[in-house]
Amino acid sequence: MHSLQARLLRFLWAAFLAFLILAIGQGIWGALLLSNLKSNPRVPWSVPIMAVVLSLMWRYLGGRGWPRGTSEGRRRLLRANRVSCAALAWATLAGLLAIVALAGIWIVLFQLVRTPPNVLADFSRYPLLTASAAILMASLVSPLTEEAAFRGYCQVILEREFTAPVAIVASSFLFMLAHLTHGFFWTKLLVYFLVGFVFGTTAYLSQSTLPAIPVHIVGDLTFFLLVWPYDAGRRLAWQGGVDHWFEIHVAQAVVFTVLAISAFCRLKRVVADESVTRAAGARATKVGHGGPSDFLAGSQ
Repeated sequence: MHSLQARLLRFLWAAFLAFLILAIGQGIWGALLLSNLKSNPRVPWSVPIMAVVLSLMWRYLGGRGWPRGTSEGRRRLLRANRVSCAALAWATLAGLLAIVALAGIWIVLFQLVRTPPNVLADFSRYPLLTASAAILMASLVSPLTEEAAFRGYCQVILEREFTAPVAIVASSFLFMLAHLTHGFFWTKLLVYFLVGFVFGTTAYLSQSTLPAIPVHIVGDLTFFLLVWPYDAGRRLAWQGGVDHWFEIHVAQAVVFTVLAISAFCRLKRVVADESVTRAAGARATKVGHGGPSDFLAGSQ
């Protein structure tokens, strides 16, 4: 019972840190953008300020700054570790394939279940420069804060207490809850959970939050520009009948899901091979250098 209680407390602590990081990052951006649009919408001054805030926030979460006693702990929790070119390539490919699959799943669900579309910010009445800069910064704020919050701090804590699959599922569930602002609809929440699962798997296999960030950016831009704006006009399949576009999106979801799973399997093998190679190299170095006891044993 004590162990169960301790695990529950660790889960709550991980959830608290995740939502705290998310609230600070996105809260600052929301306040800056709102002030910018009210005071001087012709000049997107909030964007460079937020870029500095994001940089400082990422550095602090990664171990920089005071207090120095928590630096190593913060660095480990952010998990912004470098990865090999091969691992990065396969992680990126797997993530991009998953994004295409998830876009197909989203569209199919919208044509099977009546679901209200997400409410999108209307930038049409603002200058093109301001609108473009704001959308670009939004596509950076969400990935950086969410990867740090859920695949970094939250999932690292959970991986210490639970098995990797449980930690990924738990962090994905919390990531899904963070998107309840889009409405309590199972169709949307399922896709958000799957998005969290994709990025959580990427972070665990590569042992880094970095590979998922560019994919997350591409995913946000894909949904912001190519998926969500057209949700209101989607026809329900059981009312107007199944058309060729519905069949294409079903095929898109199935085919790219299979391809994404294959790419993740390949990523797992690449990381495992690299781990074996590093371990062999470490053993060879140890044997090659030897030590005082080895030298004495050899001289006898």
